[in-house]
Amino acid sequence: MTNPAITPAAALMMAALATVWGGSFFLAEIALRDVPPLTITLHRVAWALPVLFLVIRLRGIAIPRSPRTWGAYLVMGALNNAIPFSLIFWGQTRIDSGLASILNGTTAVFAAVVAGLLLADEPLSPRKITGALFGLAGVAAIMGPGALSGLDPANLAQLAILGAALSYAFASVWGRAMLSGTPPEMNALGMLTGSTLLMLPLVLLTDGAPTLALPGAAWAALLALSTLSTALAYLLYFGILARAGAANLMLVTLMIPPVAVALGAGVLGERLSPGAITGFALIAVGLVVTDGRVMSRLGQRRPG
Repeated sequence: MTNPAITPAAALMMAALATVWGGSFFLAEIALRDVPPLTITLHRVAWALPVLFLVIRLRGIAIPRSPRTWGAYLVMGALNNAIPFSLIFWGQTRIDSGLASILNGTTAVFAAVVAGLLLADEPLSPRKITGALFGLAGVAAIMGPGALSGLDPANLAQLAILGAALSYAFASVWGRAMLSGTPPEMNALGMLTGSTLLMLPLVLLTDGAPTLALPGAAWAALLALSTLSTALAYLLYFGILARAGAANLMLVTLMIPPVAVALGAGVLGERLSPGAITGFALIAVGLVVTDGRVMSRLGQRRPG
């Protein structure tokens, strides 16, 4: 891509993606009233499969037969779906959706560091290190000075969300290294197929066979999670990547927490602590520093 930019179409898609991903934290809070975290993960990935399969068929995209490709999908499904979704949903049993979304905002900073360590063409620069330090400061502000004293379930939940963000970061590197030559729509379908195959036996062993006898609100939340926050979200994700590039796509991370916080406050009555607000501000600064373009523009405007 030459000089990728945020066009009006890309901006609308970014707003839509932030909405469906920000809404996933709110939808999970509703589903968790009746469904265990691991089973929610299975519902989220499994019900998205027929939607994406239909897209693949309509676009005439061939399904790969290589065992190596499907092995890569299995790993991608673990890193980008099964592990992070399960950690986030478990974390939300102990902390509010808005706080979970803010901690999840560290994903982009983690991704820059992981890519810098593992990818030769994305070196770990001083700018990325500075951005990571701001992100860590934001996490420290959220968790508070007593986070390391005792095994508080709320602190463990926050660490689970951070673990999910780190898993997303490794997924981005794996996807670039192993799946760059495959159509993005097929990558989404293959990845979700892999995560479904991983989650099904795990759920059967831990939660038992998923029941269909759920309240209407729970089913509405689960179907919205799978069709909107997963199937539609990945189509938007790859559409933005094609139009605006990876660096611009990373900015969606800043747009997700306000959506999740607004839904949590307006519908669920959640309220953020001052430390959470300060933490989000620090994480946002870390993302801006990691992205680098704002700092570059400021430097260009300096006289002389």
